[in-house]
Amino acid sequence: MFRRRDRVSDPVTIWFCDRAIEAVADDSVAAALLAAGISCFGRTPVSAAPRAPFCMIGNCFDCLVEIDGETNLQACLVTVRDGMRIRPHSGSRLGDSEGRT
Repeated sequence: MFRRRDRVSDPVTIWFCDRAIEAVADDSVAAALLAAGISCFGRTPVSAAPRAPFCMIGNCFDCLVEIDGETNLQACLVTVRDGMRIRPHSGSRLGDSEGRT
């Protein structure tokens, strides 16, 4: 569904669930994951429906992931860094540590 128009320049390696992914240094995490064929970034807390980027500009919060141990980050707003470790969103709602908003 997503593919690059140009050859990859300045590649970096990121990790999604222990899978190595080659990305471009200036890409957002969301763009890099979508280009690698990853379309489920987490699950909704109530129905466990898959979540994926929708707006790609930080408005919808459907691209939440965990990056290097920090939770609830918007993948569309974070630029990839070599070696970063990304995991799907845990499914808890935004809010405090108990999942309350």
